[in-house]
Amino acid sequence: MSMIREVKAVKIFMGKLAHGADLLEEITKICVDQNICLGRVEGLGAVKKARLGYYNQQYHEYSFFDLNQTLEITNLTGNISIKDRVPVVHAHVTLSDNDGHAYGGHLAPGTIVFACEVLIQVLEGPKFERGFDKETGLPLWEMNE
Repeated sequence: MSMIREVKAVKIFMGKLAHGADLLEEITKICVDQNICLGRVEGLGAVKKARLGYYNQQYHEYSFFDLNQTLEITNLTGNISIKDRVPVVHAHVTLSDNDGHAYGGHLAPGTIVFACEVLIQVLEGPKFERGFDKETGLPLWEMNE
């Protein structure tokens, strides 16, 4: 069954991430420092190297792959919610190489920033907390009032 809740945009943060930072860890740190527990994130820029994941639906596990090359961030999109009482960023990214070939997947630690501009939109509304979903094996939203 689908679960939908109304949320309201209340604030937007924009900025650039530190050169050499871990992309996912840096966005997560901003969310923790600013106490952002519900929101969305987007970004663009470039990375020195990347680590992406793909979820195997049959075996209910992630496999990860490394791209040890410089790449453009053509799209980074994600959301912010709560897992284990702390803000967690769930993001996917599409990257392109110097020939225009695209790579995409679940953003994982180990993706290193060359340059990145981010936008974090803070939302207000019901609590979105991640819990174990038996059907998929994923930590999905349990939307509580």
